[in-house]
Amino acid sequence: MRNIFRDFLSLFFPDLCVVCHERLSEGEQHICTGCLLLLPKTNYHRQPDNRLEQFFAGRIPFLRAATFAYFVKGGSIQSIIHELKYRQNPQIGNFIGELCGENIKDSDFISSVDLLVPVPLHPKRQKERGYNQSLEICKGISAITGIPIDSETLIRKINNPSQTKNARFDRWKNVEDIFQITDDEIFKDKHILLVDDVITTGSTLESCTKEILKCTDSKVSIYAVGTAG
Repeated sequence: MRNIFRDFLSLFFPDLCVVCHERLSEGEQHICTGCLLLLPKTNYHRQPDNRLEQFFAGRIPFLRAATFAYFVKGGSIQSIIHELKYRQNPQIGNFIGELCGENIKDSDFISSVDLLVPVPLHPKRQKERGYNQSLEICKGISAITGIPIDSETLIRKINNPSQTKNARFDRWKNVEDIFQITDDEIFKDKHILLVDDVITTGSTLESCTKEILKCTDSKVSIYAVGTAG
């Protein structure tokens, strides 16, 4: 009976691919098979000294840095991130996180990681959105890799304004000293994988990394769903 009701609803409210907006076939979730095959993957996790690692070099001490795919204006990753952040769809965060997990699970990039740590939202902003998109991505990665998540130790203590329209220097100033470690012992001697949705200027991840390394004896790597090509 439940399947009949679901099929009836799908006649009037079909599930659509968040990228191409075509109707999903049976067994497809969020993104159709055709769009999945065309996702612009970077494969940075298999490339030491990749372009992202060169981007962060000299700015912060880190072990590795990688992203799942290239973020292009008007492209598939932008559509996915927009759905995740602005259309109340945390499930797609889990889904894209699982894709990320499948992509990196057998690589040296993640083999020594002890904890997945999402870039935190301020409690007020998280309450407004209903969830932290980076945590939803972490849940998907964790489901595939088995690596535990810590979303409590690194917190955002200041509710800074949105960075969407800020220039590079303004973005850096906007996130300076806004994060805090609640317990130095939790991250001690751990390899932390900081996880975010999209890397633009890298200022948020830079600020997170500095706070972790300032307060704890740990190692940090960086990972995100998308980055500018």
